[in-house]
Amino acid sequence: MKHITFYFDVISPYAYLAFQQLPHALRGISCNVTYRPVLLAGVLAHYGQLGPAEIAPKREWTYRHVQWLANSANIPLQMPLGHPFSPLALLRLALAAQPLLCGEVNRFVCESIFKHVWCSGLEADDAQRFDALVQQLRPACNFQSIDVKNSLKVNTALAISQGVFGVPSFAVANKMFRGLDALPMLRSCLLGDEWFAGSAWQAATQVSVGACRSRL
Repeated sequence: MKHITFYFDVISPYAYLAFQQLPHALRGISCNVTYRPVLLAGVLAHYGQLGPAEIAPKREWTYRHVQWLANSANIPLQMPLGHPFSPLALLRLALAAQPLLCGEVNRFVCESIFKHVWCSGLEADDAQRFDALVQQLRPACNFQSIDVKNSLKVNTALAISQGVFGVPSFAVANKMFRGLDALPMLRSCLLGDEWFAGSAWQAATQVSVGACRSRL
């Protein structure tokens, strides 16, 4: 049986769409999925990158794009009133909702928090809504505890060490697949496509840097 680690942050609409489409992408394939929340801001900071919502034209395009994708795939999606927002409390709640604090989150918890953010059209970090979500998920431990906070930090560091540079990302054996649009590629790999055993995968690492962008 194949194993997939799904790295996500609920702040990402692409992670939400990938979460919804993953069962379809894996249809007929014997595998299990581990869901690991990470702090996207920490990943971006590691690489010195801005998030899509921090670049004005890209922000507008992203919101239009994800709503079109959701409509095309018949996936419910309503943009929260404010975005980006701080996802820290939601990510920590996801981890705390597990009976044993192990850095993993089950699919029900993921779905509940993704829907909280992407299906209401309300503020994702509204205090009253968050309290209601806490009551729904009944965390096994205090989501503000040091252990929970450290668990999120460990997940984020682990993701970075494995080459994650954004979310959603999917780790399979020694390969990493990035983005909603990588789901067909992920499926092909899991089905044993011979391309992945050839030289093409490693060839990408052999391309030299032709020029470095100058700073004005």
